[in-house]
Amino acid sequence: MSSEIPSDLIYTEAHEWVRETEGGVVRIGITDHAQSQLGDVVFVQLPTVGDTLTAGDAMGEVESTKSVSDIYAPLGGEVVAVNEALDASPELVNSAPYGDGWIVEIKTAEGVSTAGMLDAEAYRQFADGT
Repeated sequence: MSSEIPSDLIYTEAHEWVRETEGGVVRIGITDHAQSQLGDVVFVQLPTVGDTLTAGDAMGEVESTKSVSDIYAPLGGEVVAVNEALDASPELVNSAPYGDGWIVEIKTAEGVSTAGMLDAEAYRQFADGT
């Protein structure tokens, strides 16, 4: 697999990435592998700021020319920001999945941990098998 997998992120088996920031806030998007499987993204349904999510909840959808796929919350918490640029430019998910194509920021709930998620190497091995 030639997809980009930044080593400073953590990953889920649902092909989301998580970047830890300050103050218990995490930024979430879908991986390069996921966007390449989807094809050209034409619409992203974002959650609402203020929504409370539980890990595993569907928090939005990515619609491409091939399919519609749910985006799952990898961690529980409150939605504190959504990437409003995706309303006008959903293709950012394709062109910059780890940058301008991020989906949402969540303030994680007390005691929420990223334990059990995949580091870059573990995700690479997982994605190579899918």
